[in-house]
Amino acid sequence: MFASATRRDFLRTGAGCSLAAAWGLSDLGFLGGLPPVSAQDVGAKGTPGVVPLSPEIEPLVRLLEDTPRDKVLEEVASRIRRGLSYREVLAALFLAGVRNIQPRPSVGFKFHGVLAVNAAHLASLASPDEHRWLPIFWSIDYFKATQQQDVQEGNWTMAPVNESAVPDAAKAREAFTQAMDSWDESAADVAVAGLARTAGASDVFELFFRYGARDFRSIGHKAIFASNSFRTLSCIGWRYSEPVLRSLAYAMLSHGGEPNPGASDLDADRPGRKNSELVKKLRADWPSGRLSSEATRDMLGILRTGSADDACALAVDLINKGAHPQSIWDAAMLAGGELLLRQRGIVALHALTSANALRFAYDTSGVNETRAWLVLQCLAFLPLFREAMRARGAVADVNIAEIEPSAPKAAGKESVGEIFANVGGDRLLAARQVLSALKSGIAPQELIQAARVLIYTKSNDAHDYKFSSAVLEDYYKVSPEFRDRFLAAGIFNLRGSQERDTPLVERTKAALS
Repeated sequence: MFASATRRDFLRTGAGCSLAAAWGLSDLGFLGGLPPVSAQDVGAKGTPGVVPLSPEIEPLVRLLEDTPRDKVLEEVASRIRRGLSYREVLAALFLAGVRNIQPRPSVGFKFHGVLAVNAAHLASLASPDEHRWLPIFWSIDYFKATQQQDVQEGNWTMAPVNESAVPDAAKAREAFTQAMDSWDESAADVAVAGLARTAGASDVFELFFRYGARDFRSIGHKAIFASNSFRTLSCIGWRYSEPVLRSLAYAMLSHGGEPNPGASDLDADRPGRKNSELVKKLRADWPSGRLSSEATRDMLGILRTGSADDACALAVDLINKGAHPQSIWDAAMLAGGELLLRQRGIVALHALTSANALRFAYDTSGVNETRAWLVLQCLAFLPLFREAMRARGAVADVNIAEIEPSAPKAAGKESVGEIFANVGGDRLLAARQVLSALKSGIAPQELIQAARVLIYTKSNDAHDYKFSSAVLEDYYKVSPEFRDRFLAAGIFNLRGSQERDTPLVERTKAALS
């Protein structure tokens, strides 16, 4: 389990209601109308011209596709009461997204109907048992909204693969890499189908981790989609991989109408190509080393003002002098948080969510050269995000290391409520109060769980789910010396307790009553 019995019941018991009121949260006890989702569980006839899915999941996918938005939550709730599992709902939701939502013209926008599924799943995994259905119900509703947007933009639907062109096992990998390197969409589509049928998940995603991070297009969404797909398939099962991988390959090859990147030297592709050479200069035992606060601060300084080339060159130098790569990752995460302090908005948000995806790929890959290259790619992207922010407006001169703690007026758990009340007004004060609260002994999990519940009850935005899942997960991947500042910066893009509840809360209550 993820929490004690007291924690699981905190919104349903008298003490829990008192705590919820102190936080300014809504009562989510209505979720008890569905079967609990334990930590262990968090696992028809086709249409011509539409890619068919496995027979056991096709009817449920069709249910999600065809049921009107204003009735789908009620229908799914009814099926769950009759025995439909969390894993089945998650699988159908993800597959409905990849079959119905086009990852073009950019891997973002309406495609968040797919990208947000894993974020909702991560929120479910990290929540007490009685909350785990709520993010998935939100994601179902969001899928219906983005499905309608896709219909308005041309009603794209994934077609069946060209079976006559699918390569066999001996040729699939080579055919896939050739197609991806030459940015050939039709060749990649049949090749990845061959890979899905003949290769293992680890082998396939070793390729996708590199292709997802090779270019700075779609502000990090390619890397996000690659990592999200691996994580979701790890829960729902590899047997559903083929349509997911076809969507993923199609997304990786988006280049916004520019000349073919395989035959061009474009700005978005240069960091990946340079880092493929630079990574060869790292010492052979680069994954080892010593944690170095000085190395983290040096890296953070160059990420604040330097170029992508400057950042990657310094990282290689620091690692070769004995710094552990964790010290470099600490700087990358802090730099992403600092961007959010300097200009709150969509670009800085994606600096953090793409860093989360790249860190996941780094932790998952089994190829040292790929892992080292992913570190450098993350460092290269951060200055590019910074420059993209400048194009949108003023970028404040704020240093994440210089934020001073400020004690909340309230004490103990009530200070959590005060912090999230300030998130809706003075976010810098809320960030300073986070530093003070954590220093005074408030458990980080108290802040993290309060933030999650506020996302559930206040947000209709996929970015809130993506961002909160990334930042709240990465808190524990930052070294203890720096992680409180990282969480404090994340406050700048979380929801405040003074905001109105989303109407979806009431819809979900009605569906589960």
